[in-house]
Amino acid sequence: MSAEKTVRDLLAMAGVEVNGKNPWDIQVVDDRFYTRAVAQGSLGMGEAFMDGWWRCPQLDVFFDKVVGARLSSKAPFNFKTAWLVAVSKLQNRQNMKRSFIAADVHYDLPVEIFEATFDKRLTGSCGYWKEATNLDDCQDAKLDLICRKIGLKAGQTVFDIGCGWGAFMGFAAEKYGARCEGVTVSKEQVAYAMNRYASLPVKSTLMDYRNAKGGPYDHLVSMGMFEHVGDKNYRTYFETARRLIKEDGLFCLHTIWGNEPDANIDPWLDKYIFPNGVLPTVGQVTTAVHGLFVVEDVHNFGAYYDKTLMAWNDKFQSNRAPLVQKYGERFCRMWEYYLLCCAGGFRSRVISVGQFVLSPKGVPEVYQAVR
Repeated sequence: MSAEKTVRDLLAMAGVEVNGKNPWDIQVVDDRFYTRAVAQGSLGMGEAFMDGWWRCPQLDVFFDKVVGARLSSKAPFNFKTAWLVAVSKLQNRQNMKRSFIAADVHYDLPVEIFEATFDKRLTGSCGYWKEATNLDDCQDAKLDLICRKIGLKAGQTVFDIGCGWGAFMGFAAEKYGARCEGVTVSKEQVAYAMNRYASLPVKSTLMDYRNAKGGPYDHLVSMGMFEHVGDKNYRTYFETARRLIKEDGLFCLHTIWGNEPDANIDPWLDKYIFPNGVLPTVGQVTTAVHGLFVVEDVHNFGAYYDKTLMAWNDKFQSNRAPLVQKYGERFCRMWEYYLLCCAGGFRSRVISVGQFVLSPKGVPEVYQAVR
């Protein structure tokens, strides 16, 4: 069977046509795309898009259909994907020696790229759209939601595992009068947070979470970082968290999770966006906390990440022209692909995002879930 027929037949299973008339149909510009896609799977598809070999007017809908149809399980064997899966099972790809790779590839990119995409606080995780109508408001609503879930009060201390550009720490210090510390593997994020929040009781440190010292803190938070921990380190992660928190504190863990066991790794995202990233399942989280934390609440709002990613893409597209001039068309196509393939993944409900509220000993009375 020819590579072209293989691709056409696969996409047809998802209701996608090659060179079709629907906005989610792909338009092939270079016929080398077919052999590249068959030989390299997800990685070949993504790189071919970056190189302009194919295009799609509604890439998010394309991915919703492709991911929803589970085409990855029906695609021909390719060595690159098989090797990545095998290595992830055999090796600890998220050990301390490798923990800074994610920053080298993604988080240490020039901050103007994230400013052109994210909200005004650079909150690089899912927003909370329950009542919000725009990107800035949905992120402030998410940060406020976390503060309310942990019962944050003025003067209390909070430790942020994977504090990013300091969005939560800045918000909690400004709005709740908290004193905040956090760690990240990105030197650019540390510099940004310490400069932006220099007048507030906020401290960001360049450090792997496993080396975090201090405390115990009144509360812990972690947003969009657990996806970098890896299943071989989940227990160590929660042991570290338990060491850092007071006996009566609360820990809000905000993370993406896979709704299916095989939804946790993608070769293209692993190479270009989140190297060594892996999505947990809800079961892996609840198992890893045994004897360390009590699960007080689980809140799934996966559909909001689709909306957040589409808002990020809208903002990015409005700022695209100067970024193309500075970083090139291939980079901008990569960024667009990242945002829209993830949007399609959440829309298909193969992956979700949400928050766990954890307590070291269990709250004295019934935890009042905050929404």
